[in-house]
Amino acid sequence: MQKDKIDPVLTARVLSEALPYIQKFSGKTIVIKYGGNAMVDEDLKSGFARDIVLLKQVGLNPVVVHGGGPQIAEHLSKLGIESKFVDGIRVTDSETMDVVEMVLGGQVNKEIVNLINRHGGSAVGLTGKDGDLIRAKKIVVDESLQDSASELVDMGHVGRVDSIDASVVDMLVQGNFIPVIAPIGVGEDGSSYNINADFVAGKMAEVLGAEKLLLLTNTAGLLSKQDKLLTGLSLEQVSALIADGTIYGGMLPKIQCAVDALQSGVNSAHIIDGRVPHVVLLELLTDKGMGTQMVRN
Repeated sequence: MQKDKIDPVLTARVLSEALPYIQKFSGKTIVIKYGGNAMVDEDLKSGFARDIVLLKQVGLNPVVVHGGGPQIAEHLSKLGIESKFVDGIRVTDSETMDVVEMVLGGQVNKEIVNLINRHGGSAVGLTGKDGDLIRAKKIVVDESLQDSASELVDMGHVGRVDSIDASVVDMLVQGNFIPVIAPIGVGEDGSSYNINADFVAGKMAEVLGAEKLLLLTNTAGLLSKQDKLLTGLSLEQVSALIADGTIYGGMLPKIQCAVDALQSGVNSAHIIDGRVPHVVLLELLTDKGMGTQMVRN
C-alpha cells in the first residue's frame, strides 16, 4: 500500500506558523491534564508522548497530570470489587484505594513515563506523596434521596486538594525533566486520597504560575446550545454561559477548574479534544487552534 505523499511546502508552512508561538511560550510552564480516549488508544498515546517531548525540546516546560478511570475500573472488575458511585464519584474504601494507588501511581504513571522516555524525553513519575507534593482533605457528598431529602455520604478515600508544595516539580522542570503526576494526595494522618485529576491539574497550574492549563476531554470543547464550538471566552462570558445553562452537567466541574486557575493568575485555559491526533500541538502552536480557549483578560 502506497503511503500518502507529504507536501514539503505545506510542511514548511506549518513549521513557520509554529515559530512565533514557540518564541512566545519559550520558558513558560504548560500544565496538561491527560485523560479520556487519548489514554487508551495506542496511536494517540504514542502521539501524545512524542508531542510532549517536542514541546520540551523547543523550550516549553510541560507538566503532565493524568487520570485513569477506565484502567481502575478494569482492575476492580478483575478483582471482583464492585464500586458504588455518588454523583459520578466512586466511593473508595481502603481496599479500592489500594487498587487506585497501584493503578494510578504504578501502571498508568509508569506507562506514560516510559512512552515519553522512549521518544527521547526525560520524564519522572510522581504521586502527591512524593516530596509531600499534594496535601489532601477528605470529602463527603450530599446525596439526594427519592423523597427530596438528602444525606451526607462518606466517600472513603476520595479527597480534594488542600495544598500543593510544588518545590519537587520546580526542581524537575529546572533540571530539564518532564514531571508526570498521578492525582493521589496524602492526608494529615498519612492516608492516601484519590483526587479528581482536573482539579489537581488546575491547582498545579495555579501554584506553578503556569502560562496555560490544557484539559484533554472526549469532546470538541465547549459547545453552544446550537452545538457550535465556543472559543476566545472571557471570564465574564463563561459566567454568563453557566447562568443560562449552556454549561451544565459533567462539563461544569471542568469549567470551574479552569475558571479557578484563571482567577489565580493562569493566563489561559483550554478544553481540547484528546481524540484528535496531535491536538496539544494544534492548540498551542497553530493560528486556528482546536478547542475552547478561556482567557483571564
